[in-house]
Amino acid sequence: MSISMLNGQMYTMDENEVKDEVVPPTRRRRHSKEFKAQAVRAAMQPNVSIAAVALHYRLNANMLRSWVAAHEELQATESARNSMSVPPAEFVPLQLGAPLVASGPTEIQIEVRRGAATVTIRWPLLAASDCALWLQGWLR
Repeated sequence: MSISMLNGQMYTMDENEVKDEVVPPTRRRRHSKEFKAQAVRAAMQPNVSIAAVALHYRLNANMLRSWVAAHEELQATESARNSMSVPPAEFVPLQLGAPLVASGPTEIQIEVRRGAATVTIRWPLLAASDCALWLQGWLR
């Protein structure tokens, strides 16, 4: 008979209950991809408890939940990738017509008055940027 004290309490055990053997650590099980896929498919069925499926396959329910979550995340990323993929662009030939001819004015006309004097400047419309530079310099 063995006697031990714990928190002021005395506990006794028969000698046949006392084991001196050390329990060897269990080796982690490795599951194949096919087994995982089968368990995940079973757990993702409607109205099926993940805990019940885990018991059936002799798995830890938290581990099966993590497999299901990883599978759902993989499906979500694949569907997002597929929705973002754009079909290859096709070449669309364009036919260019004749350039449009301006039917409006063909020149810029600036008229400046100071007192009784009037100055009129005419500049080609095609050189409008040059006209703007000249005008900036002149107004300084």
